[in-house]
Amino acid sequence: MAPRTRRLLIHTDGAARGNPGPAGAGAVLRDAADGSLVAEIATYLGERTNNYAEWTAVELALEAALGHGATHVDLRLDSELVARQITGRYRVKHPDLKPIHARVMARLAELAGYTVGHVPRELNREADRLSNVAIDHSRG
Repeated sequence: MAPRTRRLLIHTDGAARGNPGPAGAGAVLRDAADGSLVAEIATYLGERTNNYAEWTAVELALEAALGHGATHVDLRLDSELVARQITGRYRVKHPDLKPIHARVMARLAELAGYTVGHVPRELNREADRLSNVAIDHSRG
């Protein structure tokens, strides 16, 4: 019998209020076949840059996807920079981001397949909301 395929559609976003400033990572994972919600992530990251938050959101989402048995993921990010860095179009130059990039690429290599796409912010509202919820809840 062929192994079961599980494809997830993942929207991620990172937010920092100030750059650096209080930061959060958000992600929404849905089953690509029926759109059902698989997981939501809202994680406070402390004082970080926006790019750090964007990358961390992708990393956390991939960890969750693999934990939920994903074999394929379709990543949708409103950070064009991170999308292009994942696809290799742009290099990751900042020393703080290189380790996260390496971990993300290793996670992607565990999958049977993946796609990465840039989406406009208005199509990424749920992930954006979650990244901001993480920051708001950290403040009490």
